[in-house]
Amino acid sequence: MERLSQQINFIRELDKLKQVQRQTWLMDGCRQENSAEHSWHIAVMALVLAEYAPARTLNLARVVQMLLVHDIVEIDAGDTFCYDNAAVAHQTADEERAAERLFGLLPEDQAEYFRSLWDEFEKRETSEALLANALDRMQPILNNYDSGGKSWQVHGIAKDQVRQRNRIMGDGAPELWAFIEDLLKQAVEKGMLKA
Repeated sequence: MERLSQQINFIRELDKLKQVQRQTWLMDGCRQENSAEHSWHIAVMALVLAEYAPARTLNLARVVQMLLVHDIVEIDAGDTFCYDNAAVAHQTADEERAAERLFGLLPEDQAEYFRSLWDEFEKRETSEALLANALDRMQPILNNYDSGGKSWQVHGIAKDQVRQRNRIMGDGAPELWAFIEDLLKQAVEKGMLKA
């Protein structure tokens, strides 16, 4: 029963991810999304958009697992606004501590597996991690565009900031990055994003 108890405690802890508010608004602009919603959304995006990964062979299940696990650390570390340079400077250390605590709630074998998924996502060295990172970057851009640029406008974000932050998409999904580049151009033309 000790194993099951550890697993249930972890599952209970996961519920807190629903309370982590992100800067990104839902596409209809009615409210900001939470981190659990973001994780679900990008996991489904992987199922839909996996064909755009340049890798000939891709372990799609691993991509989805990474996407479901990578933001769990936000339970402790919070969601770091990607354009806040001061916050980003502390993000790695905060998330490392969170990963140790949160994955440490699980039985040892599962703790190691979840941590390996999280580490793989962070390192961006496998085809699966590159696609997962590309989708993680793509979703907030789509949400911003469809919400009329709400988060971009609130924070005075410029196109070059978005491009700089998200250009790594090209490593994991070049065609999706080309699509996003066009979307950013349209966002500037429509006044959603500063030139």
